[in-house]
Amino acid sequence: MLPSTSSSLIGAVTWVEVGAWTYHYSDRGDYAWEQARNYCQTFFTDLVAIQNKQEIEYLNRSLPFHKRYYWIGIRKLHGTWTWVGTRKALTKEAENWAAREPNNRRSNQDCVEIYIKRPQESGKWNDESCNQKKKALCYRASCQPFQCSQRGECVETIGSYRCECYPGFHGPECENVVQCAKLEPRGVHMNCSHPYGDFSYNSTCVFRCQEGFEQRGADTLRCLPSQQWSADTPTCTGRACQDLGVSGIFNIIYPVPETCSPIAAISCPVLSAPDQGELNCSHLYGDFTFGSKCAFSCQTGFALTGPESRECTATGTWTGDSPHCEAIRCPVLSAPDEGELNCSHLYGDFTFGSKCTFSCQTGFVLTGAESRECTATGTWTGDSPHCEGNAAARAQGLPSAQCSRPRRAELLPPPRGLYLWLHMCLLLPDWVCADGARESQVHSHRDMDWGQPTMQR
Repeated sequence: MLPSTSSSLIGAVTWVEVGAWTYHYSDRGDYAWEQARNYCQTFFTDLVAIQNKQEIEYLNRSLPFHKRYYWIGIRKLHGTWTWVGTRKALTKEAENWAAREPNNRRSNQDCVEIYIKRPQESGKWNDESCNQKKKALCYRASCQPFQCSQRGECVETIGSYRCECYPGFHGPECENVVQCAKLEPRGVHMNCSHPYGDFSYNSTCVFRCQEGFEQRGADTLRCLPSQQWSADTPTCTGRACQDLGVSGIFNIIYPVPETCSPIAAISCPVLSAPDQGELNCSHLYGDFTFGSKCAFSCQTGFALTGPESRECTATGTWTGDSPHCEAIRCPVLSAPDEGELNCSHLYGDFTFGSKCTFSCQTGFVLTGAESRECTATGTWTGDSPHCEGNAAARAQGLPSAQCSRPRRAELLPPPRGLYLWLHMCLLLPDWVCADGARESQVHSHRDMDWGQPTMQR
């Protein structure tokens, strides 16, 4: 069952809302395919990318009939029909062509329209010349850059979105990590790294035996998406007695043969990696025991605050304090003149991963990057954009408010028609009339033949 919808007309844009995802189209203008995509990317997300037949049925039911139909976000690139927003090839299963289409008539039909409320084959697709003018069918996405915890692919659905998690992650937002059984080898030195938490997906443990012992099994184990380790825990065979100088440091924990005494090192509290960081430990006599040394590091985009390493001492305590990782900061951004700024912050205001999008008020067009992202170097991608007025909008082929000059044959006979024309445009404000409209009208006044009125065709 589809969710309830609502629609509205704001200026020249009509929208149909479906929960957090909205469809939009221009109610007053038709565009060639490239202009239609520029329009959608400027004001919304992109030309619509259709996910399934349910969405086609919904669009055909909700949108009004237009004799030239609507452009959608498919184009032939290097001979392959491609969804331009994702750069993914159109699969055979997703095709929705009308009968005997695509036919590439006149060998220049590289763009795709959708038949809305057509008497025959309504909702089907047709390949068409990209220069033809049609309605721009746009959408505003539910998916945002940092949804799905950056551990899965965000897939648009009608009214919402879903996360397709990468291997090793699960949950509605891919927020959970697969866990493997905790490894507790006996008589084997183990050194582990845990990128997503102790003994979880992609944790890697390296093993070695003490001098005089032979290792049997794999040197390295990795936690797999199946929640299993890549191999069995190795073992050490043989026995070698070593004088380790245990006085005051080690304690005998169980009876042993006269020829060799197993020993246990003083333990320190188990350490864990800081948030957005990693822990890499080397253990001389056992996990987190005397002599163990742990080094800390941060993931890309974060800086370590505190000691880079800590060591387990003979008193059962660690040297230094617990470090933590802080997101690298970028300079604070501001909205351009006559524009707006909308930012999403993953780790804090204007820090690594923050993404800011820019837009302009009505009557202005954005020049420069539509969005900028704070990088791991503490700098923003791209340059600062700015908003330009009507002249710049016309130069880029975008719709803007302008007065259209009537043809001379449409005027009343002079001089009354000329005075009416001059009176209309000279009284209107600058932003309504196209640049130079008044000058052309003044020249027309000078050049007008003041004899008998004539009709020009």
